[in-house]
Amino acid sequence: MVISTVTDGLTRGAERVTDAVNEALFEPVIRIGVTGLARAGKTVFITSLVANLLERGRMPGLVAAAEGRITAAFLQPQPDDTVPRFDFEHHLGTLTAPEPSWPDNTRAISELRLSLRVRPAGLLAGLTGPRTVHIDIVDYPGEWLLDLALMDKSYGEWAASTLAALRARAIGAPFAALADAAVTSGPWDDPQIKSLAAGFTDYLTAARDAGLSGIAPGRFLCPGEMAGSPALTFAPLPAPEDRPDRRALWREMERRFDAYKAQVVAPFFRDHFSRIDRQIVLVDALGAIHSGPPALADLQDTMTEILSAFRPGRNAFLSRLLRGRRVEKILFAATKADHLHHTQHARLSAIMEALTAQARSRADFSGAQTHAIAMASLRATVEEIREHGGESLECVRGTLLNPDGSRGRAAAFYPGALPDSPTDLLGPARQGQQTWLDQDYQIMRFAPARLSLKPGMGPPHIRLDRAAQFLIGDKL
Repeated sequence: MVISTVTDGLTRGAERVTDAVNEALFEPVIRIGVTGLARAGKTVFITSLVANLLERGRMPGLVAAAEGRITAAFLQPQPDDTVPRFDFEHHLGTLTAPEPSWPDNTRAISELRLSLRVRPAGLLAGLTGPRTVHIDIVDYPGEWLLDLALMDKSYGEWAASTLAALRARAIGAPFAALADAAVTSGPWDDPQIKSLAAGFTDYLTAARDAGLSGIAPGRFLCPGEMAGSPALTFAPLPAPEDRPDRRALWREMERRFDAYKAQVVAPFFRDHFSRIDRQIVLVDALGAIHSGPPALADLQDTMTEILSAFRPGRNAFLSRLLRGRRVEKILFAATKADHLHHTQHARLSAIMEALTAQARSRADFSGAQTHAIAMASLRATVEEIREHGGESLECVRGTLLNPDGSRGRAAAFYPGALPDSPTDLLGPARQGQQTWLDQDYQIMRFAPARLSLKPGMGPPHIRLDRAAQFLIGDKL
């Protein structure tokens, strides 16, 4: 039995080596991480991307597709037996139904493999035949990415910075009162800790509802099967003057914080994040602008935190984890560009560039390439010009989404003009203004448009093909 087990293990090891060599030399694999902050549209992005790679009639910006070198595209069996498969067929069915609706939000990690048969370009075209390129798409909640910043922080450091941030916000007052009333150097019991954790979770929920982006720990709002476990039941508390006894409330919170890092955060980055080659971060920048200057300032800080996750030289935990591996390309995409007339898309792209400029200017990405665009994974509106008060307004028209998620009436909408310079928005945001002084940026929630897809045509989009070219074009 022992000999059989050893032999079986050696055989599987040899098979893994063979597979790795085969992928490296003959069938390359590109692992794309897809994440985004709340309501950014990750599920819609993946569904539309896969549908448009299967049927490439709307992908002229993907050079290999425009040149006709992609001869076939097909879905493969799930490559990782321990990760749920991204339910592409169900989500596409939801978006293309007679009464289409938006898919549910991403709550956990999932994965899908799409394979392309590609003819080489240039001098190699006459020397070699088509080859297969595998694209593994890994979907995970954006809040999980923010957790990486916790890995090199102690509980005291995290608690101090978190309390400082929430004390500066009105929505943080209820939890701040709870934290200040707690006797951190005294004994604890489970009901007390659950009460503090529940109050902290309420604050995180309120922050998300207010349009804020920097929500961590990320699992608090999507705990899954770990809901109620000690590793997800802690909260930031003021530091006591002296190091408390190990049975004190502060020490127990510290222990649970360390357990969260070791048992929840580290396994995800070890098993999944460390294997990603390319990354796209989807951002609802329009939603942050609509929520006001504090939300936009928080989004800029969050972009800095996210970019820090791709700096193995600056992050000790990540340096140990990656061991020489790195993400080669990072794309920041401002979603819901179909909520604006196309004449404003360049301004939205400039805002995305500005949101990440500070972090990119001071970060060493070890050669990683970054880019920002404005896009819509699935176009839900059409454009039109409306006359109002003697002015011509550049509007978008679509079906409104009711608060309960049902389809409402059709309406034309003018959201307001974005400024020519991003500093007109980022300046007031960094100065602490609570409202926009000279403009009221509006945003509507649109239902997906009814689709009638012709053979060879994927769902309508805005610049999804350019996003695909940035992420995978060089490998095709």
